[in-house]
Amino acid sequence: MAAFLFEDLVLSRDILHGREVIFEFMPVGMVMKVSAMDVETLTEVIIQGPATSPQALLKRNALKRLEYVLKKKGILKNTD
Repeated sequence: MAAFLFEDLVLSRDILHGREVIFEFMPVGMVMKVSAMDVETLTEVIIQGPATSPQALLKRNALKRLEYVLKKKGILKNTD
């Protein structure tokens, strides 16, 4: 399990800037399950990808999913 602030990742948008996100990587056969949890709201999302995918890509996809869920719940403001 890895916990760090969002500043550790470089994304095109910084809507999650300053929020602490915990990542967990769980290999299941040829699939890597990645969970990302926003520490402040205890909101968790889980994505899956090929086990051969770069870890940075899986983290980015998990963060995008977390951003989507937080917007849908009304926790983050929609900037679109």
